[in-house]
Amino acid sequence: MQQHNYQNKDFKNGRSIKLLPILFVFVLLIVSFVVFYVGFDEELSPIKDYFLIPWTILTGAVISAPCIYLWYRGEFKLYNPIIFAACSYFIPAFFIGGLILSNGWSEPFFLTFIQDPQNDLPFTMIIVMLGFSGLTAGYFLPLGKIAGDKIKNVLPKWDWNTENLFTSGFVLLVIGSVNTVIGYVSGVLGYQKLEEVGIFDGILFLMTLMWMEASFLLWLVLFRRNKFDYKAVLTGSVLVITAFSKALYAGNRGGLLTIFIMIMLAFLLSGRKVTPKQTAIGISTLVLCLIVGMVYGTTFRNIKETETQIGMEQYTEHIFATFDVIISGENFNTLQQGFSNLAERLDAVSSLAVVTSNYEQLARYEEGYGLDNNIWKDTATFFIPRVIWNDKPLASEPRKYSELYFNYGNNSFTITPMGDLLRNFGVYGVFLGMMLLGVFLRFLYNLLIVGGEFSYWKTTIYFMLLTAISYESFYGAIMPYLSKVAVVSFIGLLVVNFIIKKTEKSNY
Repeated sequence: MQQHNYQNKDFKNGRSIKLLPILFVFVLLIVSFVVFYVGFDEELSPIKDYFLIPWTILTGAVISAPCIYLWYRGEFKLYNPIIFAACSYFIPAFFIGGLILSNGWSEPFFLTFIQDPQNDLPFTMIIVMLGFSGLTAGYFLPLGKIAGDKIKNVLPKWDWNTENLFTSGFVLLVIGSVNTVIGYVSGVLGYQKLEEVGIFDGILFLMTLMWMEASFLLWLVLFRRNKFDYKAVLTGSVLVITAFSKALYAGNRGGLLTIFIMIMLAFLLSGRKVTPKQTAIGISTLVLCLIVGMVYGTTFRNIKETETQIGMEQYTEHIFATFDVIISGENFNTLQQGFSNLAERLDAVSSLAVVTSNYEQLARYEEGYGLDNNIWKDTATFFIPRVIWNDKPLASEPRKYSELYFNYGNNSFTITPMGDLLRNFGVYGVFLGMMLLGVFLRFLYNLLIVGGEFSYWKTTIYFMLLTAISYESFYGAIMPYLSKVAVVSFIGLLVVNFIIKKTEKSNY
């Protein structure tokens, strides 16, 4: 069995070559930054927020530090949880987002809720640095590594034959696809909001994750197998068709990006080596997914207008209407609006600053909104299914939080785990809470990936858990959601294992 290769043996000899893709990204970022800045309206001069730029650069340095350290140790892997957190969220949201805010490209309405920008924005960056430093410290502490290495010996020893995974993987894909269709029909998925959440809607949503699980598993099989034949063509075609269909019906700007991340992680976790050419293709595809997703998502939401639940036939008509508008080019302003929305979407600094600026004053009102002590409440009750406790309170409620802090309850604004910890435990709680999360991330990494033979089921469940952690939502929601994803993912893998064993017995 092939083992994961965590040491880059030719690292020293090829360091300059390996740095080229990173240098290319930074050059592209700088050029884009300059072009955008030069072409910007002078009336919107960013000089007024120049004080935030040094803090943004310092925040970027803190976030990049563990990545650079692991790079020079020859252990830089994008699927490493601390690197994945930095590259997939913290750098875009707080480094790039900080530059966007500093230059006036993001001007959300809630900037007026920041009481003292000169002090509150730098304090927000300090909270981000404190939180990410805690996450890093927890990851490098030996606790998670030791626990993961100890427990991995009691995990199931499922040794699956690659060829047998096609049938079982397709069965799981069908189950996930059926649940996904039901999710869209019932209003659980897509750009629509349920007027009343049923006791089984949460279970239905979790069951739709089997589509993602099956898709990742089959991509993993294709990359591990590395053979171009009818099985590869058929499987790849089905995966591409189902993935793009799901992205279209999602009706958001991140659908294609989610697919890209899934395929990229499948490629990397399969053990395949990345060449400079593949890196360039990957970066180009990433940019394309961002632009196309931005234009499609913005256009679709403009056409549908609201999150009101509608029938599938009408929902599908909105998709076709979206393509008509994009192809005809009759709404060219959508591109400009899309870039503006993308800029505000990347900027997590301003929304977190609303929390850091107001959490002390609003603390007295949180009980009335059911938000008080939400981390303790959700942690203590998440293991009780809503089917059993129908009236179970949801303390980490995005709409209630948005209503209190942003005076607008029809949207879910970014809070981040750091903001949630700050509300609950103060400044010191930010570092300690994120450190505990870092310990848990290292535990997962060592338990499922590091130091053992390649395992399809361990790699798949690691992907499901890694991508289930949201760094823009509540800290109190992380462990409850991870636990649910772990259970559903394991059930899906039990189905796969059952089919494989039946197939092996019949062949025998």
